[in-house]
Amino acid sequence: MARVVVDVMLKPEILDPQGQAVQRALPRLGFEGIADVRQGKRFELEVEGAVDDAALARIHELAETFLANTVIEDFVVKVENAEGIENPVTPDVPAKSGS
Repeated sequence: MARVVVDVMLKPEILDPQGQAVQRALPRLGFEGIADVRQGKRFELEVEGAVDDAALARIHELAETFLANTVIEDFVVKVENAEGIENPVTPDVPAKSGS
């Protein structure tokens, strides 16, 4: 089984109140020097079989239509290898929005 990770983040131009709340709390908790915080979502998908171009295209479609609200969020699809290292991928599918 292979693991594919989909990271979803608010687009840079969208305000992030959760990230701002965390950023304001950090100095009170003794964590200095953090200039900005953005909050996002991470989905780890265990894929049966090989992660080929067809599987990546399906996962990209799943992320675009279900996991991310592409009006306000961007997403990145990554394949995690055996060492746990994530490699970003861009399948050969037309992208409406999302990364």
